[in-house]
Formats: sequence, structure tokens, C-alpha cells
Amino acid sequence: MPHSPSNWLAVASAEHVRLGRAQGFMQVCHGKAAPLRRLRPGDRVAYYSPSTRMGSKDGLQALTALGVVRETAPYAFDMGGGFVPYRRDVAWWSAHETPIAPLLPALDFTAGRKNWGYALRFGLLQISARDMDLIAAAMSVARVRDPVLEHPGHGLQPA
Repeated sequence: MPHSPSNWLAVASAEHVRLGRAQGFMQVCHGKAAPLRRLRPGDRVAYYSPSTRMGSKDGLQALTALGVVRETAPYAFDMGGGFVPYRRDVAWWSAHETPIAPLLPALDFTAGRKNWGYALRFGLLQISARDMDLIAAAMSVARVRDPVLEHPGHGLQPA
């Protein structure tokens, strides 16, 4: 039976997301492998960045990337200095970083919740297809031709 794609919201600083976007990968939860194993090829993933830099309190609160998980399994990557985080390859779509605040009343996981950020404390949250479609629209996602992005079952299909 084919996998029905899931939708995920990951959390990381914008600086870390931009690096992953430029190099075609994602990391979550300070490089832990277990959360990445929850994702399957064809799943859509968006990033929420509470700040520009890790540890900063600048209040960025923006959606910073959106893409589709590729066929590769999570893998360890030696960054030097003894830090070997796990990564997962992602086909990132062209998208504009955008503040999350205007979407808060409309998203299923935030609507009516004063402490909406609490749901994101573990770094990776499964969200509804409706929420992902709203996020994609807010980010003005540009669809590209790529076989992994044409996986049947996503709400977003390349033009």
C-alpha cells in the first residue's frame, strides 16, 4: 500500500534553516536521529524559526523553508569538533520567508491557543495538510519539476 504523505513543522533558527536549505538537508532536535526517522519520502516539511540565530531572543517568529523529504534515510554527518548530527535530504521549494503571526488564527494547531508555541517545544510537529497548504500559500511557494515532488497524494503538485 502506498505511503500517504504526512506534513511536518520543524523548528530551528533561521540561520540553521538557511544553511540546510542551501545544501539540501534538514536537521532537528540538535541533530537527533529519532525524529528524522518519523518522516518518510514524499512527506512535506516546513520550518518555523523562532529566532534568527540559535539562542537569540530577537523574536523573528517566521516560516523559513518548505520542501519534500527525499528518498534517502537519515544519515550522520561529521561537522567536526566531535559534533555528528543526523540529517535528512530534502528537496526545498523556492519560498519566501514570512512571519507566522498573520496565520495563527487560521492554522489548526494554533487557532484559539494563547500558548501555541508550546506544541513546538519538541522540535518536530505533525500538522494537517490544510495547515501545510496555508503555510505554502503564505510563503508564495514556487513549484518546480522534480520526480520526488510529484509524489501522488500531496496537496501541492508542480505546475
